[in-house]
Amino acid sequence: MIKNLIFDFGKVLVDYDFERFLGLFIADPDNRKKFLLTICNQEMVNRCDKGDETFEQIVEEQKRLYPQWREELQAFHDRQTEAVTGEVKGMYSLLSKLKKEGYRLYGLTNWSNAVYDVMKCYSRIFGLLDGQVISSEEHVIKPAPAIYQRLFDRYRLAPCECLFTDDKPENVKGGMAMGMRGIVFKDARQYEHDLRAATGKV
Repeated sequence: MIKNLIFDFGKVLVDYDFERFLGLFIADPDNRKKFLLTICNQEMVNRCDKGDETFEQIVEEQKRLYPQWREELQAFHDRQTEAVTGEVKGMYSLLSKLKKEGYRLYGLTNWSNAVYDVMKCYSRIFGLLDGQVISSEEHVIKPAPAIYQRLFDRYRLAPCECLFTDDKPENVKGGMAMGMRGIVFKDARQYEHDLRAATGKV
């Protein structure tokens, strides 16, 4: 029986538009592409999310390595919350309804320590969670098995009683390998449909 619903943060609870965000301080599209490929690439994102170094430390290192991008890197650091465009449509009302139905709600996210500023800005939806595990605090990122186990251990959850949703299939697959049910997230309507199908509740 599913008792616990586990949610990724980005693209599940809150939405973001990275291209629009970079456009706030890098006007030229070619320069935005260079910034993403050279500096703010997946390697940097993974380092930030893993949290062995703080977001601030990583940005300072990048500024030393790429002094020509100092201003853009500082803006990237200072304006992080502007990357988030709002709650994912329909998710606040859906989580509120699910909580009233008796489900326990938890977060499991890959995010740097900058996540706390985002959580303050969007406290309405994050305030519905009964707990969360954040990669930068645990120094491990999805889909590594250890981060799912931290969630189970911290909140004394039985994996067979959990359903996990994430917008990235590899993270859902990782959660399912640990014994949870899983849904790849597309939007609130699809999630509720798949949840009801999985639980047999209407």
